[in-house]
Parts: sequence; C-alpha cells; structure tokens
Amino acid sequence: MMLRYTVVQGGLGLLAVRRACVVSRFAHSAPQSEYRPIKKVMVANRGEIAIRVFRACTELGIRTVAVYSEQDTGQMHRQKADEAYLIGKGLPPVAAYLHIPDIIKVAKDNNVDAIHPGYGFLSERADFAQACADAGVMFVGPTPETVRKMGDKVEARALAISAGVPVVPGTDSPISSLQEAHAFAQTYGFPIIFKAAYGGGGRGMRVVKEYEELEENYQRAYSEALTAFGNGALFVEKFIEKPRHIEVQILGDKYGNVIHLYERDCSIQRRHQKVVEIAPAFQLDPHLRDRLHTDAVNLAKQVGYENAGTVEFLVDKHGKHYFIEVNSRLQVEHTVTEEITDVDLVHAQLHVCEGRSLPELSLKQNKIRVNGCAIQCRVTTEDPARGFQPDTGRIEVFRSGEGMGIRLDSASAFQGAVISPHYDSLLVKVIASGKDLPTAASKMSRALAEFRVRGVKTNIPFLQNVFANHQFLHSTVDTQFIDENQELFNLKPTQNRAQKLLHYLGHVMVNGPTTPIPVKAKPSSIDPVIPPVTMGATFDVAMRFLSECPWKRLQELRALIPNVPFQMLLRGANAVGYTNYPDNAVFKFCEVAKENGMDIFRVFDSLNYLPNMLLGMEAAGAAGGVVEAAISYTGDVSDPMRQKYSLEYYVKLADELVKAGTHILCIKDMAGLLKPESSKLLISALRDRFPDVPIHVHTHDTAGAGVAAMLACAEAGADVVDVAVDSMAGMTSQPSMGAMVACAKGTKLDTGIALEKVFDYSEYWEVARGLYAPFDCTATMKSGNADVYENEIPGGQYTNLHFQAHSMGLGNKFKEVKKAYAEANKLLGDLIKVTPSSKIVGDLAQFMVQNSLSRAEVEERADELSFPLSVVEFLQGYIGIPHGGFPEPLRSKVLKALPRIEGRPGASLPPMDFKALEEGLRAAHGDDITPEDVMSAAMYPKVFQEFKDFTANFGPVDCLSTRLFLDGPKIAEEFEVELERGKILHIKALALGDLNKAGQREVFFELNGQLRSVLVKDTVAMKEMKFHPKAQKSIKGQVGAPMPGKVLEVKVEVGSKVEKGQPLCVLSAMKMETVVNSPMAGTIKAVHVTADASLEGDDLILEIEE
Repeated sequence: MMLRYTVVQGGLGLLAVRRACVVSRFAHSAPQSEYRPIKKVMVANRGEIAIRVFRACTELGIRTVAVYSEQDTGQMHRQKADEAYLIGKGLPPVAAYLHIPDIIKVAKDNNVDAIHPGYGFLSERADFAQACADAGVMFVGPTPETVRKMGDKVEARALAISAGVPVVPGTDSPISSLQEAHAFAQTYGFPIIFKAAYGGGGRGMRVVKEYEELEENYQRAYSEALTAFGNGALFVEKFIEKPRHIEVQILGDKYGNVIHLYERDCSIQRRHQKVVEIAPAFQLDPHLRDRLHTDAVNLAKQVGYENAGTVEFLVDKHGKHYFIEVNSRLQVEHTVTEEITDVDLVHAQLHVCEGRSLPELSLKQNKIRVNGCAIQCRVTTEDPARGFQPDTGRIEVFRSGEGMGIRLDSASAFQGAVISPHYDSLLVKVIASGKDLPTAASKMSRALAEFRVRGVKTNIPFLQNVFANHQFLHSTVDTQFIDENQELFNLKPTQNRAQKLLHYLGHVMVNGPTTPIPVKAKPSSIDPVIPPVTMGATFDVAMRFLSECPWKRLQELRALIPNVPFQMLLRGANAVGYTNYPDNAVFKFCEVAKENGMDIFRVFDSLNYLPNMLLGMEAAGAAGGVVEAAISYTGDVSDPMRQKYSLEYYVKLADELVKAGTHILCIKDMAGLLKPESSKLLISALRDRFPDVPIHVHTHDTAGAGVAAMLACAEAGADVVDVAVDSMAGMTSQPSMGAMVACAKGTKLDTGIALEKVFDYSEYWEVARGLYAPFDCTATMKSGNADVYENEIPGGQYTNLHFQAHSMGLGNKFKEVKKAYAEANKLLGDLIKVTPSSKIVGDLAQFMVQNSLSRAEVEERADELSFPLSVVEFLQGYIGIPHGGFPEPLRSKVLKALPRIEGRPGASLPPMDFKALEEGLRAAHGDDITPEDVMSAAMYPKVFQEFKDFTANFGPVDCLSTRLFLDGPKIAEEFEVELERGKILHIKALALGDLNKAGQREVFFELNGQLRSVLVKDTVAMKEMKFHPKAQKSIKGQVGAPMPGKVLEVKVEVGSKVEKGQPLCVLSAMKMETVVNSPMAGTIKAVHVTADASLEGDDLILEIEE
C-alpha cells in the first residue's frame, strides 16, 4: 500500500511520503469509511484566510490553488499559492468571488481535489457546497444539507429547540412583510432585532428600540442581507440588552464524533462586528461554561455536524444563555482557539474532509486542555476618528509588532501594498498569548505600540485604548462596551514625523523650492561656519513660507537670549494683520505676546490714523509692554512745495502720541525718503519739543543715502537708529552697520563697537544669505535706485512689488510699474505708504499696468472696472481714514452702493468669541491646540489653516537645514535630521521615478538603512496635462482672468441672473485678491473654473449671455 500510494502521487516529494506513512499507520485502526487523500486544494476566497489555508496545506504536502478577481491581481494570496487563476472576468469585485460556475470550472480544469471556502463569500452557501459535490470536488466543511440547515436561521433555531438548547424568543420562519415585524413587536415589546436569515457577520442585522425606527431599519436590514447573501429574508428576535457574546468552537467528523475546543468571548463589538476576541472567556462561571459546551455539542450531534463550526450564544446579565446561530465554517477568530488548545483547526478540517476520524487525529474531548489565554485584535484600515470610515490607498511604511507570544495572520500588510475600496478593511490579525488575560493583554499592547503603518489610517490607536481600559483588563465586558466607553475614542495622534519629512523632501525635489518668484537661483551649498543663529520673521511669513509657528520661534529665542529686550511691530488696531480686528482681539494678542517674551511694542498705523494707533498703544500698555509709538514718514519736510505732510504735521502728531503716554517716539521711514537735511529738521524739532522722550529712527537704504541720513538723525538728537549688518545691508534693507560704526568712531557718536566684531558677524550672514538665494531681492534687483524719492515705494514693498511683477509676467515692465505706483498714489490721494496701505497702492499700480490703464482712464472708467479687492476695501474705510480724506469722485464711482465705514473700523466690530474659536480649532485639529494657536487663527484664519494642513501632511520641518528645506537633497546625498534629542534620522536620497498617469513621481530614499518611497504630484506636469481655454475679447460675454492667480470663490452658477458690476468670482495671487465683476447684465451661460483652480492671465472664467 505504501509503495502503491507514492507511485500514484508522483513527484509530491518528502512531505507526501510522510503523509503516506501516517495514512498507513492508521489504516488498521480507523473506522470503516472511504478515505480520499487530498492532493490539491483550492481556496475560494482571498486575503489572509486564503494564505492561512495555503500554509496549512504546505505543511501537509498538499498543492495549493488560488483564485482572484481582476481587482486582486496584485494581492499576496495569489502569489502564495502554487497556482493562481482569474475568476469572474468583467464582474464587480465581490461578485467575482461569488461566481460559482467559474470557481467550479477552475477546480475541474486543474484537478483540484477539495475546495476550502474560508469565511465570508460562499462559505455558508449550501448551493456552493452542493455544486462542489456535484462536480466530484470535496467541500472542506459540513455537508450541503447541514450548511443549508445552519444557514437558515429559522431552521437552526427549530433544531436548537428540539435539542433542548434555550433560544431567544423570535419568529419561527422568515418574515415576509413589515406588518409581521410590527405584530412581533406588539407581542414581545421593544427592543427587537432583525437578522439575515441566510448569513451572518453582522450584515443584515439591525436593532430597533422604538416603533418610529421600525420601518427604516427593516428596509436597511433587508437591503444589506440581499446585497451580502443574495437573499433579503429576515427573521425577528427579542433583543437581549447588554449581553456577553460567547461562542463555542466545535469539530465533528464523518462518524458522529463531535468535540468542543472551549469557548471564545467576542463581546467587544462595533455595529455587531467583532473587534477583539478572547479565549477562554474571562471570569465565566464554571457551571455556565459547562452548559455552553454541552449545548453546543448536543446541537452539533443533533444535525450530524462534521468539520469545524461555531455555536454562538448570548449570555444575559442573570447568567442565562440563549442560542443565536451556528456558523458552519471557520471563523476569523479561530486563531485564539488554536493558541490555547494547540490544535491546528485547518489541519483538522482537511483531515476530516479526507475521511479521518477525530480519534485517529488524537482529538478526544478528555485530551483537549486549555493552556493560558489568547487575544485577537483585528487591525483594520479604518479611521476611528471618522466613525471607522474605511481608508484606502498605498501603504508607504509597514513595520509590525512581533516577538514572544505574538502571532500575525495577514495578506496585504507590506510596504507598497494598495488597499482597495472593494473588499473588507482587515489588514492584519494580531494574536497575543500568555499565561492569563493580563499577560496576553500586556503583550498585545506592546505589539500594537510597535506597529508603524503609514499611508492609510488604521484602528490601532483605538485598540490601544481598549487594552488600556480598566474594565477590559479587570472585569467582564458586554456588547455595549464600546458604546458605553466613549473615552476609547480619545485617540492619541500618531506623529509619523519621518515619513512626513520624506514627503516634504520629495515634494521639493520634484517641484522645486517654494519660491515666490520664478528665478533660477539655488540656495548655496555652503553652510555658515558658526552655529546657526535663529532669525525673526513677520508673523504670517513664519507660517506662510517658513511653515513654522511664530510663537514657538519666539519662545525658543527668549530661552536662548534671556537678557536682551525683544521688539515687535504692532499695526495699531490691525495688530499683526492686514485687516481690522475686534478690540478685544488686539488686547488679547498683546497679552499673549507679552507672556511669550515680547518686551517692546512698536505701534504704528499705515495711514498714521490716530484712533487706530491709540488703540494699539493702549493694548500694548495694558499687557505690560514698553510702548513705542511710531510715526510713518512720507513726503519731504525740507521741500516747501510739499506741504501735505509738513514738519508741523509730524510734530502735531507726535504731540498726540506723547500725550497718550508713549514711552518711546519713533520715526518709521519705510521708503527711505529721509534725506540728511530733512532728517536734521525733523529730529531737531522733535528733540526740542520732547527733550526727555527717547527717539528712535528706522529707515531703508533704497536710494543709497541711508548712512548719511542716519548720521544726521544722530547729530540732531536721535537716541537709536536702525542698521543692518554689512552683508545684509543696502538697497531695500537698512543702512550698513559697519559704515555707521566706522563713521561714528572717534566722534561724540562713537558706538563703542569694535569693527572686527562687526566683520565676524557679517561674515556669518554673508554665507547664510546665500542659503536664501531664491528669495533674495538681488535675484531680480541689482542695485538701489534714487527714483524712490519720486515714487516713494517703501523698501519692503519695493522688493515685494518686484517679486509680484515677475510672478505676474510684468518683470520686463517694472519701470512702468514704478511709474504707475506714483500715479496710483496720486489717484488714492497721496497716502502714507506702509503695509497695508503700501500694498493697496502697489495692487492698484499692477492692475493699471496689467490692463494698460492711465491715471485718467482709471478715473474715467472707475464705475465699470474690476478693481483689486484691497483698493475697494480701502475706499470703503476698512483700514481707517487717510490724512486729508478719501479721493473724490473716485471713491463714489468705485463704491457705488457698497457700504462705507465711518470712523475707526474696529469700533463697530463685535468682540471675538475666543472660547468658540478654540472649540472649533480643537474639533478640527485635536486637543493639542494652545492659546498661541488660537491667536494665530484669530489673526490669520486662512494662513493658520494652511499651516496646520502643511504640518498634517509634512510634519514639523524646522528640524531641516535651510538648504534642505528650500531646495531638497541632491541624488545620492546623505544627511542627518535630528527630530528630538536622541532621535536622529539617517537619510539618503536615491532616485526620482518617471511620471505616472496620475501626474505623480515616485521618490526613493534610504531611511535608517531601509528603503522608503513616496508618491509626489508633479505640479508642473499636471498643469501641462490640463488645458484651459482663453477668453476671446472679440466675443461679448466671455470673462477672462484679469491676472494670473488662484480662484478663491465662485459667486455664481449656470443660470444665475447678474447685473453689470455684480461680483462673479474672487482671485488671489501673492496675497493680492481681486473681485472679478460682471461687465454686463445677463444670464450665466457657462462656468469654466472651480475654487482652488490656478489660472493664467486671460484664462476663461465664465460666459454671460444677454
């Protein structure tokens, strides 16, 4: 017999010979029955259960066959099998695995001896078991008749009653109408539960607590059952509230032998889906345990059950148990039973299917013992924070928790795996074993903490909360455990810092530096030779361009430099923004700034509007800060022909500020208009008028006369003048520090500073400046220019305007832009020009050049032009009232019927609700919101949101060097990044992939010796892949973009009636917003843009027809 068997098997090898020996050994002791050895097994399933069966088959020397759908071509289960075949071609993803003819055909064509159904799909379909039998293929499970009986919940219930097993009150057969469900509820009362008559797993199951919910839940349960099992039949039971869900694992053979392998507690459920399973059940009364085992075995014998199955019970709070159903298949949670009994259930299934008896397999009830405790967690790609919504995508990082006492059953858990939306969200089953529940739970907690899954969300943070729960660890739980412990949803966010940094670096490598102008300059590859020095930045720029929290930067500086006063600019009632804020917001900002280390508040207003300045001074003083009132300078006090901003004007304004209690008086010359003579006149007048008030002068060196002007100020009595270190000085920056120190040396103005120290300091910043080459004004400017005395463009605005002109395609027309700036200033009434007023003039100047408009044409056509939003809001009075009032009739023409603000803009605003703002931020971003975050959102809601979005995608990037932040690494470059003390990443940039169909490139890195990759959208390529039509000026009703930019808002839709001048949409570019108004009355025919769309000049926005 031995020889004959091995000849038949051919080349199955050593494992087959070993199995043949086993068969020979039991041949004389087995009961009489046909023995049909299995040589090839197909698994009519996918994922981890298919792999679980394949592994068991390989251990037994059985050849394996996989089937897969068109959507599963990349799945691991087809690679683990010896053979794999496509089924369900052209069918939907789930339908492919339900297509019995295809499965049977593959089995017959490939000489399959047996089909294992796994769980789900066809595993409890009697017609599938029958189809296998009709085809002469063994079904690894109960007989078709048993599957039918157990699959019919009503018949299974009747069998349980006949076997003396207690059942929950319910219908004797499937109900056929809503009226029957209503009648049952009237008899037994609510709550009741609908259950699918021909399937399980929580599908088609709905609890109804009151009459009003009956119809909706009936329809939903019917629909779910029909979709999942092909039959919508339902039956109704009385719902047992807060029960424990205990199931008993049974195993039977073809000879009437049935044993149990003890029980599992599956009470931790969400929407009737099991989340955590434990074997054996914790703190279960021994007598109740015996009754459960006995009833399960008796029921199985009643139906002649063979192979593996599970008998499920509910145990109420009084210790009474009720049969609910039999799952005539292998369960997802069979693993925990295997761990505590040391019985391989899949091995046993295959042997029983071959015709072996349980005694032959040494599976006798008196020999089955429980050894310790085992727990299973189902790690799924679901987001607990969003109602366990399934997540899909590519797994970028996968690192599992392993070690002693941990078993992992998975299929898609590997780096690069794509999680499909078509199937179950199970990623990996984690099974922990120990001597008791606390030991197993401890191992599970440790393993979950070791997991690193990036690219898709998982339920791991939720599971970690379960295993930290006191009730779970020390008491019993019921099926309401999750619903009654909402603290389980207080999820600790994962940091994911390393992968986020790789995403950022990849983004920069693919798309280049986040430079505000299209220049080819690259950051210097040379780092400064001394330790880096932290620089300051304007409040919004820290978030907008540096992607850092300005408050954190202030806190770090304060800790490093505890004994030097810090100064900040406060735009009066505008705080650190460009708009109006409620008064309490300005006061609160100053309070928070002072608490974080700010000392001196230089308060100014872009129009020198006194009410705005006084509010800022009061807020700074109330916070305990030193108040420095700053007068913004324009014009020329030495020119008798220019008298709007005369010496008398400045002295009178200084009088008001000193009366208001300023500690320091400042002249803020943002355009660098102070000449030596005007410096002498102005500062002498102020010094004479206020002999005891410190005077501070700030200027820019655009024209090149800054050093001379500041020396004149010092001679006239100024106490402090602002300078910049030599390597950062000149042009639109401040005058040279070295030059000032050298010129003052040996005079009464001697600073006492050694030039050598200035040179050392300058050398560092000369190298550091090279790192910021893409942002440097010298990328587009090569020298200063004395025409600033004519156009009066402030230094910072001069640079910004140059950048903006280049970004809008006007770089070759910058001379025209400067001339237009002077004309725009006159149009608006000759303004004090400091941010934001300088930006308003600049926006109007660019608008004029972009649309080839002269000053006269703007005045003439003001009632029909689509002016930049900043210009419109200025004329409405949003930033205050300019000296001399608003220009007329320009104002009336532009505003028409728009509302106007009289007096201080912020005075009419209601107080800001900081509590509501904080609650909204916590709801959006989690509980780690700080008071400083609240202030950032109060000042710049959109910028703060973008900053939080950036950090959510890329993490904190302040750990990167400047060059890496701006330009990314070079291919093959190796570098280190210190995330925090003791945590250093070793990174090497490896390669950039080709463009894929989605417009992405795969960027490859080596991180701590492991290969990592990220997919990055190529923004340039994606833009080239998209064609946007241009507006034809010859076609009436076509509205084009007046400037390049992004669409912020579309205010109309197709079919909307519009009037001439009505706002159509809002565009934004480089902080400049423009409302596009309708050039005519009519009806919207077509809209060609959506919010967030990027447009070029003249891109078609919409079409209007009369």
